[in-house]
Amino acid sequence: MTKWNLFFREKIKKIFEEKKSIIDIGGGLRVAKEKSNRYEKSREWLRVYIDKVDYKILDPVETYNPDIVGDIHDLPFDDTTQDAIICIAVLEHVENPIKAFEEMYRVLKKGGYLFVYVPFLYYYHSEKGYYGDFWRFTEDSLRWLSKPFSSYEIAPVRGAIETWIMLSPIGRLKFLNPMWQFIDRITRKVNSKQVSGYNLFLIK
Repeated sequence: MTKWNLFFREKIKKIFEEKKSIIDIGGGLRVAKEKSNRYEKSREWLRVYIDKVDYKILDPVETYNPDIVGDIHDLPFDDTTQDAIICIAVLEHVENPIKAFEEMYRVLKKGGYLFVYVPFLYYYHSEKGYYGDFWRFTEDSLRWLSKPFSSYEIAPVRGAIETWIMLSPIGRLKFLNPMWQFIDRITRKVNSKQVSGYNLFLIK
């Protein structure tokens, strides 16, 4: 398993084991078929955790039957009331990601957890009538956004070679990914800043 997938599993597991209520903005975990516009079979391992906590999906529209309809720029929660927030592949689609980050910080309890994924070198991906595709994030921007939090960890997703391949037509051949990952490791491109995106874990 890749470093970024291990980071993802470790932090998401930590959230579900240590917090009682979790808000999944945008339904990015992709485990609730009935409450989201995406489903990812490989995330079924989360089901055992989700059934033990108060897990709710927040989305800006009713279309996909979320638990809560709300805007990330103006979250419908009082200050310091939320145990944990998951925000996967959302911030590139919102008009003001700085305001969104401020809102997530505002509503989290002291010691609350936040898990974020954002893209950097990634293809354009909007969904007409639902969301646009506005932003990309460098490691520098994430460190700046994370300043108000008591701690944060950043894990790059993919190395430079695999990222480059993913942006090309060859990237559709997923069975070749281990080869690109191997090349990234032996050429040390796995430590490059030219990555697909970042996983970010923060504690308020």
